[in-house]
Amino acid sequence: MTQIGETFRALHVKGDPFILANVWDAGSAKMMAHMGAKALATSSAVHAFSLGRPDGGTVTRDEALTHAQDICSATTLPVQGDFENGFGDDPDTCAETVRLSAEAGLAGICIEDIQFPAGTPYDFDFAVERMKAAASAARGVGRGFVLTARADGIMTGAYGTSEAIRRLQAFDAVGVDCLYAPMPPSMADVARICASTDKPVNVLVAGPYAKHNLAAFAQAGAARLSLGSALARVTHQAIFDAGRAMLGNGDFTALSSAMSGADVDAMLT
Repeated sequence: MTQIGETFRALHVKGDPFILANVWDAGSAKMMAHMGAKALATSSAVHAFSLGRPDGGTVTRDEALTHAQDICSATTLPVQGDFENGFGDDPDTCAETVRLSAEAGLAGICIEDIQFPAGTPYDFDFAVERMKAAASAARGVGRGFVLTARADGIMTGAYGTSEAIRRLQAFDAVGVDCLYAPMPPSMADVARICASTDKPVNVLVAGPYAKHNLAAFAQAGAARLSLGSALARVTHQAIFDAGRAMLGNGDFTALSSAMSGADVDAMLT
């Protein structure tokens, strides 16, 4: 655990971001590893989609841990678990989730400040208490484990950049390792968030942020770029477009651009 965690930790350098590739099964994990990914992550949204469920508190902790172990077993790369709110409101539950994640072989996890199923942020003080308990548990399982604290209210519109920074700085103060405020209003806000802490900051590359390149995120001060559900939704879009064409009017031309089975085989062996 310590070795793979330290490998993961060493990738986090402010201003020199690496791509944390969010995958959803052993096949996608092996493909990303084959193409040069340095670390992988689960995606709570895509895991839910793969189970035929909507995103947002519909996956249990046991299901998430089993899914994460499948990803860990597929490659030798460090893997982070996208573990929503830690699978419970109570700080002790967050701490237990950290311990179980380390036992499952994960190099780290991220925990949000959002409660389910309401989707609203926890009160500031309680949000900090939860992260403090998780950080204490992370130190207990070894210095290698990387705990990422998320201020998700900025993405849901519950609060703005200033409140996100206030929360991230408080999470920093109680000992988390990496900070994350997904989908701030602009790249200027990304830079402001990155400058507000000495800790590495994760940036979500999705939606309007997909138009920026690696150099732009480096200039903003990011240390890590995650994909969330975006990569998987590219495949969903391909399924949707092909399915609509062939089931709607019998047009199979979308299938002509499919990657060859031999090329896929080469990535998986």
